Amino acid sequence: MAEATPGVPPDPAIAVSPGPEVGEQPAHQAGRAALALGALGVVFGDIGTSPLYAIHSIFTIDNGAVHPTAAGVYGIISLVVWSLILIVSLKYVVFVLRADNDGEGGVMALGAMARWALERAGVGPVTFVLTLGVLGAALFYGDSVITPSISVLSAVEGLEVPAPRLADAVVPIAAVILALLFMVQRWGTQRVGSIFGPVMLLWFGALAVTGLPELFRNPRILLGLSPTYGIAFLAAQPWTGFVAMGAVVLAITGAEALYADLGHFGRGPIRSAWFVVVFPALVVNYLAQGALVLRAPAMRSNPFFLLLPPWAQIPMVVLATAATVIASQAVISGAYSVSQQALRLGFLPHLHIRHTSEQTVGQIYVPSVNWALFLAVLVVTLTFRHSVRLAAAYGVAVTGTFLITTALFLTVARVQWHWEVWKVALFAALVGGVEIIFFAANLTKVLDGGWLTLLIALLVFTTMTTWQKGREIVTARRTEQEGSLAEFLAALRHKELYRVPGIAVFPHPGSDTAPLALRANVEYNRVLHQHVVIMSERTAQVPHIPWEKRLTVDHLGDPSDGVVHVTVEFGFQDELDLPAALDRVAEQGIEGMQGTVAASEALYFLSRITLRVTRRPGMNIWRKRLFIALAHNAANPAEYFGLPVDRTVSLGTQVDI
Repeated sequence: MAEATPGVPPDPAIAVSPGPEVGEQPAHQAGRAALALGALGVVFGDIGTSPLYAIHSIFTIDNGAVHPTAAGVYGIISLVVWSLILIVSLKYVVFVLRADNDGEGGVMALGAMARWALERAGVGPVTFVLTLGVLGAALFYGDSVITPSISVLSAVEGLEVPAPRLADAVVPIAAVILALLFMVQRWGTQRVGSIFGPVMLLWFGALAVTGLPELFRNPRILLGLSPTYGIAFLAAQPWTGFVAMGAVVLAITGAEALYADLGHFGRGPIRSAWFVVVFPALVVNYLAQGALVLRAPAMRSNPFFLLLPPWAQIPMVVLATAATVIASQAVISGAYSVSQQALRLGFLPHLHIRHTSEQTVGQIYVPSVNWALFLAVLVVTLTFRHSVRLAAAYGVAVTGTFLITTALFLTVARVQWHWEVWKVALFAALVGGVEIIFFAANLTKVLDGGWLTLLIALLVFTTMTTWQKGREIVTARRTEQEGSLAEFLAALRHKELYRVPGIAVFPHPGSDTAPLALRANVEYNRVLHQHVVIMSERTAQVPHIPWEKRLTVDHLGDPSDGVVHVTVEFGFQDELDLPAALDRVAEQGIEGMQGTVAASEALYFLSRITLRVTRRPGMNIWRKRLFIALAHNAANPAEYFGLPVDRTVSLGTQVDI
């Protein structure tokens, strides 16, 4: 017998009890320059810290399979630079940023956009494209675990250059930094966000300044800017080149953040920051590291820090640590946003979400996600203990997300934007072809650490799909018990009920069936409030919906009986607040409800169900138990809906799954 546990069930109106087993939306007033500076601190933290470990990892991969010869160095630099051009500049900055879902970006938002486009056109595998979005989100969680570990470790490892005796202290120092990072998340990014942009501007300036002397010393490294050297390297050493591609991708990790943070900054500021600051600084530093390795092959042990004179190495370690903390902050905040989107689209149970800014809705803190990430990051850091070992685990999640984003983007481009077939094919061949090589190359590292991100993605994907399927099953089972709302209201006319003064609100999925809490109140308490509001919350596949378009009021055929149905439609990035919606309804004035008590005095009735596991078809037993476990850890529905606890009542029944 598996015990079902309290939590939030598949629809927002139900709480679960224990049971036995059987384009551009940001505020532009601050100016594009200010937004571009902010984008430096949030959007580009991950990709901006890649020079710490990318070249080092490439030349140490497979026990030094890539030799520091002229052909090897020019070839690797060419592959790195053209990966930045093709994947980041062309794909993300030029094209994918155009695919905004009402101003929001990210793989789940893109999946919802592709699904909407297919539904509107009446073609294609509608469910499959949203499932791709869920898989992309699952891979992003894997990225969220690896990024803080590899970034902070690679920065602290810089201590080994001026002070080799501190090698044993690298992991403890990194663990302390990571612990502090996750502890301060509850304060919100608003308090520290103002320094992120300037710090990253200093970081990118340092990347360029430290690279320029080596470029002047060996200007022939500029030959690496030609794509012919990368192609020649792959042709001359196919297997070595293929394996090297698995490490080259480290130079473009964080590209997904360009799209995920679209809603915070907009296309223009992100593009400006990339082309004016980030891209030039990265190219200069990568060229300089290549020149250093070519001049002194032994320097490939840590070319980033060895570019610096001894007196500047410790200060650079400090700056690099700050930059990697910012990079980690960006991906952690991204995990919060993805979790909120998944929740609102029905793929995660209700989580406790705290808004940390009164001005910016997107700045949130999700305690359960924060501490789960911290535990995973700490385990990974203490287990792998070195950035090079983590590099093998990094690429699978990143390249998998790249491919999913490309597939969803091409779906939108073809179905919604009506791209010609040849344009879709060219983009798929040019960009998708390179990404397939990246993904295949990283699959060779599954046994060396790539299994980690695949395991994380599998766990997250299973969790999301189990919750979605469980919601469907419980909704179907519950609907059987609820019965027709129209028939229930018709039967009320023949019952002797005491009409209690005031407003009773029953959160419920729709108007077809009667809320279980309403039935219980009538059948057992023999009372009905003078005014009954059945309120349904729906989440659209767009991020934001203005209040004037959110509310729909239905008198259910009889304006005089005091029972109305209100549908409130939220965007998946809007704050869900049913009392605020009730206030809006009261302001509009509902026929037959004028002169009643204030909406601020309304009582809220939740249906609390007991889940009982049975062998009925629908899901495997272990997935049913997982569903109940998720429900047990879900946030209180009153908290999720923003309901006042002192005016919320729960009435229950049992549902078999």
